[in-house]
Amino acid sequence: MTQTVQPRETAIATVHATLAEAFGDRIQTGAAIRAQHANTATGRGTQAPDMVVWPESTEEVSLILRTCWAQGVPVIPFGAGSSLEGQLNAPQGGVSLDMSRMAAVLETHPEDLLAVVQPGITRKRLNEELRATGLTFPIDPGADASVGGMCATRASGTNAVRYGTMADNVLALEVVLADGTVIRTGSRAAKSSAGYDLTRLMIGSEGTLGVITEATLRLRGIPETVLGGIAAFPDLDSAVSAVILLVQMGLDIGRVELLDAMQIRACNAYSKLDLEETVTLFFECTGTEVVAQDTAETFAEIARDAGATHIDWSTDPDTRNKLWAARHDSYWAALALRPGCKGLVSDACVPISALAENISAAQADLEAKGLIGTILGHVGDGNFHVVLMTDPEDAEEAARVEDFLHAITLRAQAAGGTCTGEHGIGQGKMGALAEEVGPALVAMRAVKAALDPKGILNPGKIFAMTDGAA
Repeated sequence: MTQTVQPRETAIATVHATLAEAFGDRIQTGAAIRAQHANTATGRGTQAPDMVVWPESTEEVSLILRTCWAQGVPVIPFGAGSSLEGQLNAPQGGVSLDMSRMAAVLETHPEDLLAVVQPGITRKRLNEELRATGLTFPIDPGADASVGGMCATRASGTNAVRYGTMADNVLALEVVLADGTVIRTGSRAAKSSAGYDLTRLMIGSEGTLGVITEATLRLRGIPETVLGGIAAFPDLDSAVSAVILLVQMGLDIGRVELLDAMQIRACNAYSKLDLEETVTLFFECTGTEVVAQDTAETFAEIARDAGATHIDWSTDPDTRNKLWAARHDSYWAALALRPGCKGLVSDACVPISALAENISAAQADLEAKGLIGTILGHVGDGNFHVVLMTDPEDAEEAARVEDFLHAITLRAQAAGGTCTGEHGIGQGKMGALAEEVGPALVAMRAVKAALDPKGILNPGKIFAMTDGAA
């Protein structure tokens, strides 16, 4: 008996045949490769694409999208694979578009403080290539993410308190739309009032409106002096009070990060630190030698007034790098607290005045629900994270985890904040977004329908096109 080939299977087969002819061994269908290009960064389930393709130019990206558009096959852009809310999953199958071979610095304009780059370049490699110019791209989300992925999720990170988010540091984009049309948004000018701001529409769209193939970035001068250190506090309230005071005073601090006692314990073990296991702020001051020193002394005064029990800082690069490497490895350090677990990371962002209440409530919830987790974050702009270590086989624990995460979101929204400050919506926070934006979801759906009427770009992310849809 002959089996009837389903329409989806026919479409996938047609796309694969067309792309295989054009890309040769730059298209792969092996199970392991496909699984690596689905969601692997958190405890959420993996939904693999049907194939993975590595384009090397904007023209090739356009070809892939034209091919997929004709057959109605989904396309999921892939950068460094570090997203945290299931943005890379392929719930409807389709093509994972791996941008890692489009990773060049195309132009640098030191006199204008900008660079034009391809999306696959990672932030660390970008800054290595910029070093000789005396300039740097300051956005640091922790992971060595790709620039395209950072644009797509509107990333920020440890430097956000001073430099803002990707939305503040991208001047223009080249984007391939769902049907393969190539557009440019913005220019090299520092500002513009010409028409709709399509650049910022694309930033944070998580690959649902177009595929970014080029980005024009703002650069900053490498500081003359960088001074980094720690301030230890007896409790969360005193640490957060110090942060609130420094923000309200307008202190021009480069970075300020909070790590709770559990996270410090994890970092001590994983990164071989010897910090006191208590609530701690990591901070960094930059500028001329005099400015950095004055800022650090003012910060120390604020911290002591708030109750800091120990403050220490250094200009030694090795000392600072070891400290910030530990901060960036905090996820892996937390996982080591519970061997065999899976990690689930969530974030929320609130007005600075509501920060202490929200963090304290999250910590109390962890204890009340019997969950193992750490709290940390870029608290200088009201953004905090929870790293949960969960047993993937324990359904009852999974229910407690979902209740815990929902409570964080509800409190943040009630305080005038948001369900996510930098991780994005993906699959994990679709319900939270609907609760947060209300009728504005209609406008978002209208934009999506206008730019991607067939719904092929990263489907099943951010929101469903109809209420009640999966």
